[in-house]
Amino acid sequence: MSDLSEPIISLEALADLPLDSYVLIDVRDTISYEYDTLPHAVSMPDIVEQAENGTLSAQYRDKLLVLFCMRGFESLSCAESLCALGYRAVSLEDGFSGWIRAHLPQESRAEEIEKSLRTKASKKKLFSRFTRAIKEFDMVSKGDRIAVCISGGKDSMLMAKLFQELQRCRKDPFELVFLIMDPGYSELNRLVIERNAETLGIPAVFFETPIFDAVDQMTEKPCFMCARMRRGYLYRKARELGCNKIALGHHFDDVIETILMAMLWGGQVQTMMPKLRSRNVEGMELIRPMYYIREDDIKAWRDELGLHFIQCACHFTDTCSSCREDGSPISKRMETKLLIRRLKETNPYVEANIFNSMQHVDLSSVLSYKLQGVSHEFADLYAQSIPSGDESFD
Repeated sequence: MSDLSEPIISLEALADLPLDSYVLIDVRDTISYEYDTLPHAVSMPDIVEQAENGTLSAQYRDKLLVLFCMRGFESLSCAESLCALGYRAVSLEDGFSGWIRAHLPQESRAEEIEKSLRTKASKKKLFSRFTRAIKEFDMVSKGDRIAVCISGGKDSMLMAKLFQELQRCRKDPFELVFLIMDPGYSELNRLVIERNAETLGIPAVFFETPIFDAVDQMTEKPCFMCARMRRGYLYRKARELGCNKIALGHHFDDVIETILMAMLWGGQVQTMMPKLRSRNVEGMELIRPMYYIREDDIKAWRDELGLHFIQCACHFTDTCSSCREDGSPISKRMETKLLIRRLKETNPYVEANIFNSMQHVDLSSVLSYKLQGVSHEFADLYAQSIPSGDESFD
């Protein structure tokens, strides 16, 4: 352990302990744990509460409890509380981020990773769904120069590798530029992104922007403005590099979460489209070739290869929710993800149903809709004696 007065243990000291003498406990929120965690760790964000009300299993009395969060702030507080209750508990120094730094890849694994995409399982769940979206929505054409936008997370990194695989086997030639915008990453996030790009064999083009500094000064809608500024910088850089398309790594789960978020918090019915024409940059298109790929399949690919990516590049949420200085709760997207998970417990088809709902919209049975910016109201259609739907007798 550390010589400090607080209950802290370093990675080096932890490595010297027998594996059966301690339990690794992740006190971050469930979503952060499921995104990525330490090997053999268990998720217990409410461990202090369990200890206080007497519901914590007796097995935790006999072993050292090694707690960690993203950077070691919340886990230290939890360890101190558990010690006061009579448990042997310590906080892992520098948290999960310190572990990631210590385990950053040191050499290229590009060939191994590319072979992983050619296995039967990966072809079915990743590459086939990638090419399905591209073909179905006509995303890639001969002569295209595509800016593959990489945030540093698992989704965009996988997208980059799938594009390389597509370029290798497709007859019609097209060009790729692997674009990584640095909006003001923390030192660790930037290091992880750089090292992972090298490991995966992605020849990335980095460029810096002052987005996080600008957002720090905003008091209203900082997340909205950050997203808007990011998109603007990406479009401009892509055009500067001679690209006519930018590719983003949004996947199937992002699509269905967006549908529910629009309904529950936006009061409207809309979805994340597979491709869009830019309103401000002439001749530029945005494409989402991961449209049919499931997040669980991306995680399985990542875990099989033992890769670790940053969870979120956001200036405000690059820590787990419990470590945020402002104490902010989980985002609406995370809340929606948890809601879908609960619905799936009683309806295993709920995800597919949400997705398919955007392909089966009956305009005769809605109160109003917009087409090309023009509103069409139920009252107007009814007044014109246009049938508005089937009668129902419940």
